[in-house]
Amino acid sequence: MLKYRSLSAIIRMSRPLFHPEKVGDWPACAGHRFAKGMQMIRKLLALLLAAWLAWPVWAGDVVLNPDHPERYVVKKGDTLWDISKRFLRDPWLWPEIWYVNPQIENPHLIYPGDVLYLTWVDGKPQLRLQRGGHPTVKLSPRVRVEPIRQAIPAIPVDAIRQFLTRPLVVDEGDLMRAAYVVASPDEHIVTGAGDRIYARGIDPDHGRYDLFEPGDPYVDPVTGEVLGYAAEFRGSASVERFGDPATLRLERTTREVAIGDRLLPQNSEELSTSFFPHAPKGAIEGQIISVMDGVSQIGQYQVVVVNRGAREGLEPGHVLRVLQAGAEIEDPVAGGKVRLPDEEAGLLLVFRTFDKVSFGLVMEAVRPMHVQDKVVAPE
Repeated sequence: MLKYRSLSAIIRMSRPLFHPEKVGDWPACAGHRFAKGMQMIRKLLALLLAAWLAWPVWAGDVVLNPDHPERYVVKKGDTLWDISKRFLRDPWLWPEIWYVNPQIENPHLIYPGDVLYLTWVDGKPQLRLQRGGHPTVKLSPRVRVEPIRQAIPAIPVDAIRQFLTRPLVVDEGDLMRAAYVVASPDEHIVTGAGDRIYARGIDPDHGRYDLFEPGDPYVDPVTGEVLGYAAEFRGSASVERFGDPATLRLERTTREVAIGDRLLPQNSEELSTSFFPHAPKGAIEGQIISVMDGVSQIGQYQVVVVNRGAREGLEPGHVLRVLQAGAEIEDPVAGGKVRLPDEEAGLLLVFRTFDKVSFGLVMEAVRPMHVQDKVVAPE
């Protein structure tokens, strides 16, 4: 691995090439050779300087972006991923250069107007924060779930907002035991926002519900294990009259609500996106098993489901590499089949975990991704 060298170290390396104190001992004809030697040394130093400036700055396993700023003012609309990319080649190593003063209120969150400074301490980069005119303070790596409160999010919130509060992945028994739509007053097969519906199984302790269409099971492509069932969000409703059946009014819908759709009590808690991108501590290897919106090729800012979850140690903020699975082809020379190597396809960031599956947002894509492509911890 390349090591960071100062310009003075490069100059020290060149000293044995030239000893000016010996010029007096040279014959007169050495003047020309002396001038040519000086010219060669100047060219060598220029080349060494250019190479030094072109090198990325290494600090242990952390590589700074060659074009990193020394100072950055956080703006509304920034994400932690974008800021990490400004300073680092690998944004998931952000916690390695982030330090904290516990006396600062909410030191784990970054707000528009905060000023970030890059400094070096004992040969290692550190980021310091200036907030609201307070003196420069150190920050430390933490992962903590808190309300957003206008702090910048880790990733674009608009791309994942609809996936933050709904269950989306449930056990088959939980969904089958849930309340369900039995009819509408006007005998409509499908209904939308503003319409009333009748539902059975409504709990009198809950007055607001989300509606879901039972979806297909998530199945592990290797083991065949059922990892959970998709619950596709259809809308929200409030109870107008309890009973069996109860009467509810649809407040908003994303698609038509149909007889047989399930109702689950609303969860008003919204998960925070103010976490640090970071690598999993241990080895993770899994696959993309589904993509939202039914596209065949997966690109940047699309939401995918992977067959690894909390039981495998995944948590919000974990970054995973996506490897495009190598195709199996016929060997035209030796005959038979051969599988081509996996190719680097991009990066995704896990933003919500369930027991056996997780939802991730594709942050970078260097080639199209597909269901059954591999996901692994970054090296």
